[in-house]
Amino acid sequence: MKSNANQNTLTWARGLGRALAIYLTLATAAFSQSLPTNSNREALIEKGIHYLQKTGQAADGSFSAKAGPGITALVVTSMLKNGKSIDDPSVARGLKSLEGFVKPDGGIYGSGRLMNYETCIAMLCFSSANKDGRYNTILKRARDFVTGMQHVAAGGDANDPWEGGATYGGKGRPDLSNTSYMIEALKSVDAPSDDPAIQRALLFVSRCQNLKTEFNTTEFADKVNDGGFFYELPLEKIDPSTSDERYTPNGGLRSYGSMTYSGLKSMVYAGLSKEDKRVKAAVEWIGKHYATDSNPGMGSAGLYYYYNVFAAALSASGSDTITDAKSVQHDWRRELIEELAKRQNADGSWSNQDARWFENDKNLSTAFALIALSHCQETPATTSPK
Repeated sequence: MKSNANQNTLTWARGLGRALAIYLTLATAAFSQSLPTNSNREALIEKGIHYLQKTGQAADGSFSAKAGPGITALVVTSMLKNGKSIDDPSVARGLKSLEGFVKPDGGIYGSGRLMNYETCIAMLCFSSANKDGRYNTILKRARDFVTGMQHVAAGGDANDPWEGGATYGGKGRPDLSNTSYMIEALKSVDAPSDDPAIQRALLFVSRCQNLKTEFNTTEFADKVNDGGFFYELPLEKIDPSTSDERYTPNGGLRSYGSMTYSGLKSMVYAGLSKEDKRVKAAVEWIGKHYATDSNPGMGSAGLYYYYNVFAAALSASGSDTITDAKSVQHDWRRELIEELAKRQNADGSWSNQDARWFENDKNLSTAFALIALSHCQETPATTSPK
């Protein structure tokens, strides 16, 4: 009897030990997930910047110069936004290279094909480096340049669907990506939300939303009507059979992730509140299509551009969490950091196997990833939950 009692005690103790071990394992995992991710973020940033400094930068200070000054501007911005000073050798050489693209007309561009796009991105870079005012003149002239290129309807017709939009360069069809960059560039030089150029741009942004309102009475407004955003507003007749990716069978324009976050960011910068119907509809679309592993509606295409605008828009809107279609709350900062950690290459870079929009260029994708990470520094609310 004594032997059986000892055996039962031993079995009980072993079972308790296993249960305790399982509990400790689960508790440790839960605790580790509750820890701040800033240290993880900083490790990714350090590796990414190291790649750009040691491998990505050319002797003349540029990055992927064959593409013009845009990638150089994005890379230097990504460094500045993640704590590098203007005296850092790589930053200083990058800024010097970018200064070489300043034109007599005030623009900052290469061949001229992308003059608006490149100038806006360069403005973001120079404004990030302008704490001592050294780029005041360049920025003032660049601001005049991009606002001077903004589409203004003939005769001041506010019903012109392209009113307020911005193009890649010169005249022609505006798009939401360029318009969004123009708004962000103007905000970077302290333009107020009610700045006339920003408010004109808001007209175009609103018309790129699949939402029928008094702000959007175009023929496309209610064909999809899901609150998301699309890239361009065509004036010609659409044949839906030409592109399932872009058009719905009824001739509507499909919403997708990167443009919806660009639209949300632009509306926030233009001063719209969370109660505005356009903002509410955009946030609802984002909840229904929340993802960090793809660009909703586009898959892997433009994925790192998507990460860039995803983080910028949610940060600007003051959103710490997003509730998805299944009512699950997502800590977007943590989830984006985890996704970018999985995607970082061994050399510290990021790249997209989908070469669309040049994201197979490591300098470009790494810059986008680092800018996204700059928006992921956790707030006191997320690092110290009550």
